[in-house]
Amino acid sequence: MADGPYAVRRVNPRFSFFADAEVTLRDGTGVRAQLAELSSRGCYIDTLEPIPSHTKLRLRICDGMNTCELHGKVLYLHSGGGFGIFGMGVVFEEMDADQQSAIEAWLRGLAGRPGKDSAKDSFCQSRI
Repeated sequence: MADGPYAVRRVNPRFSFFADAEVTLRDGTGVRAQLAELSSRGCYIDTLEPIPSHTKLRLRICDGMNTCELHGKVLYLHSGGGFGIFGMGVVFEEMDADQQSAIEAWLRGLAGRPGKDSAKDSFCQSRI
């Protein structure tokens, strides 16, 4: 947990959530990704290719049973510290009722998992 000037109070709880994802950029380029965290407003993804901040994209999330496709934008990019993995905070753009329902269903399931990490909504660094 962050202390001092980097502590941030989250309005939307974040949950550890591991799912496969595919990012499609505006030019049609596809990038494989892994989701690491999910909130009602966005997610944190890891990829082998950096996607610059402010890049708009289409994100397809699949947890093995359910799939959701939605639009988003990269808010920030973290280097993998020499390991070749890049982490990105992605904010979801406007969602229709089906997309919102899919995200909420995942979040309800994550919030109800006994013995697992609960929402990371207290004081965290700048991930979504």
